[in-house]
Amino acid sequence: MSGNRGDRQNQGQQCHPPILLIALLALCLMVISPPAWTKQGERFDPETLAKVFPGAERAGSLAGNPLAASVFKGGARLGYIFSTQDVVGSVGFSGNPIDILVGLSNQGVISGAKLRSHNEPILVIGIPDQALRQFVDGFANIDIRRPGQVREGETFGRLPVAISGATISSAVIGDSIIRAARTVARSRGLLKSVQAKLRLDRENYEPADWPELRADGSIAHLVLSRGKIEQAYRDRVAIPGANFPGDRSPEELYSELYTGLITPPRIGQNLLGAQAFNRLLGKMGPDDQAILIAGNGLYSFKGTQYRRSGLFDRIQIVQGDKIIRLVKPHYHLVGGLKIAAAPQLREIGVFVIPADTGFDALSDWRLELLVSRETKQGGQVYLDFPLTYVLPPVYRIGQVAPATLEQPNQLDRVLTYFQQQLNDGEPALWLRNWRDRAGRITILVGLLLILSAVLVFQDNLVRHQRLYRSVRLMYLTVTVVWIGWYAGAQLSVINVLTFAQSLLSGFRWEFFLLDPLIFILWSYVAVTLLFWGRGVFCGWLCPFGALQELLNEAARRLRIPQISVPFALHERLWPIKHIIFLGLFAVSLHSTILAIAGSEVEPFKTAISMHFIRHWPFVAYVGGLLFLGLFIERFFCRYLCPLGAALAIPARLRMFEWLKRRFQCGQECRLCAVRCTVQAIHPNGSINPNECIYCLACQANYFDDRTCPPLVAKRKRQEERAGKQAAYLAKAGQ
Repeated sequence: MSGNRGDRQNQGQQCHPPILLIALLALCLMVISPPAWTKQGERFDPETLAKVFPGAERAGSLAGNPLAASVFKGGARLGYIFSTQDVVGSVGFSGNPIDILVGLSNQGVISGAKLRSHNEPILVIGIPDQALRQFVDGFANIDIRRPGQVREGETFGRLPVAISGATISSAVIGDSIIRAARTVARSRGLLKSVQAKLRLDRENYEPADWPELRADGSIAHLVLSRGKIEQAYRDRVAIPGANFPGDRSPEELYSELYTGLITPPRIGQNLLGAQAFNRLLGKMGPDDQAILIAGNGLYSFKGTQYRRSGLFDRIQIVQGDKIIRLVKPHYHLVGGLKIAAAPQLREIGVFVIPADTGFDALSDWRLELLVSRETKQGGQVYLDFPLTYVLPPVYRIGQVAPATLEQPNQLDRVLTYFQQQLNDGEPALWLRNWRDRAGRITILVGLLLILSAVLVFQDNLVRHQRLYRSVRLMYLTVTVVWIGWYAGAQLSVINVLTFAQSLLSGFRWEFFLLDPLIFILWSYVAVTLLFWGRGVFCGWLCPFGALQELLNEAARRLRIPQISVPFALHERLWPIKHIIFLGLFAVSLHSTILAIAGSEVEPFKTAISMHFIRHWPFVAYVGGLLFLGLFIERFFCRYLCPLGAALAIPARLRMFEWLKRRFQCGQECRLCAVRCTVQAIHPNGSINPNECIYCLACQANYFDDRTCPPLVAKRKRQEERAGKQAAYLAKAGQ
């Protein structure tokens, strides 16, 4: 029997994919092409011009640093058009480029925006194109000179609220538009800070590590030992009786300070990471400045008084005759430095200096650490220890004339923008997402705990047929309605391909933590793969799979005839889904956008994420699959699902065999093989873990002494024995 089974499996593996599937994949490869990159000298067509800059008559070619095209009406220049990809190398949190055309008036107001191209999986999987276009259109009439940030529930002037279901990608898009607009405005002299002969370089970025920034003066350093502090009091304080305890080593580190202006991207983006740096810029006004202060040692530069008073009483900024006291609204907590070779630092803080303080980033300034001591008479003695900062010449540039400089290296921008750690800062973006979805997380965890109880105590449940069927149907209903349609937590093969890409390009936990429900589901699926196999997800947690089963259950109750696929044909159709998955995986290594197009073989986006609100070909495709599912239960799951094929690969590593079988299975009895709704049981009685959806129907049969033939025979023998014993006792009683 086992040999025949192996022959059948080998034959199934050697079968060729249908020509239709090959043609479909080839069509996707031909019609989808990578987004066009803008080039120096490129001009914009009238339709694009009308969309991005209404009222303009013509546009020049892209030129200058950063690239931008002048826009004219008559002989007057109204403003500029530019690409976020050209200006800031805009890249989504998944690492794929996002290109948005933006129009900017001479008054610093965005005239319009148009999404040119993107490869964001989340935007492709579950967001209607109309919702995405409306979100980008909402940036028209935004004044870039006003501070703010793109965040769900908040506004930047009249900034649109984030796209529901894609808050993270919305933030990336918003940050890209605002930052690129400010960069162009600053370079073309549209903001006050560029009218001077010299200005601060707030656009150019190049990778640098900690030693490089220290060596060129981008970060200033001060070390104060306990001995230096004591000596300073002795030398500089003419108050007899000052309290100088001598029980500590004079070499002990009292305070170590690092500071630097981090507004230039070469400093700030390297120190904080691209995501946190861009969030910081979004919160700042166009002429505000940001300073990093970090330290070690016994003496905290923050102190504790600021929590109550709002004033950092141990530090201050001094520039000329101006003293800038740092207060709580200036303070931004960061989670840590992301730059290579940075030392361990006990305290790190970023302070935004508003433009109205008169702080001049191009002039020298100093950070003063204020240290106080008690005298023996009970008074206080204060001393300041200065740390002078001189801006390196590399960050001082002259006025940039439009259309005169060469195009910057766009490849460098793409490789560096958003490639550093995501979600640094406090609170991290992924942490905010978890906090905002606490209610949904609680419900999902509760559902998973219920499912875990079902799986662990499955023997107790399936002994009660009616209870088992009620529990299963109710759980499938919740999976479709709440997990799928309401919470939008439908897993997809795109998630698998993205995970594989991250392993090849640099794995980051933060990326996968951005969507808490998807992360929790994948974590649960990963664990259950080792215990029960792929069937736990496919049979209980997949909304589309649950929808198919519920519709088929209704069809059975309406007595719609069911089609039983001959097993020889059935096992030869199994490899189709594996071929689809391997094809998508191979394509994803070349192009994510092509893989996303090919993943439309999954009906999840149409049926679950978008609630059937799509163009009719997509709806017709899903309707056809569901119609076939009325006659062949879970038709899509059996033969076409690439996600099921992907999960089947690690499912072979499962550690336990929970599904019970008898020696009569496949020998004397083939009842379970006949009744298995997805035909995952071979005629020889063995269960194929690659196809089993773990519905537990076979286990219900296993314990039913009125269904399972060995148990039926055993029950009849017991009844006959009991009958004979009763007759004997009755006869003996007479």
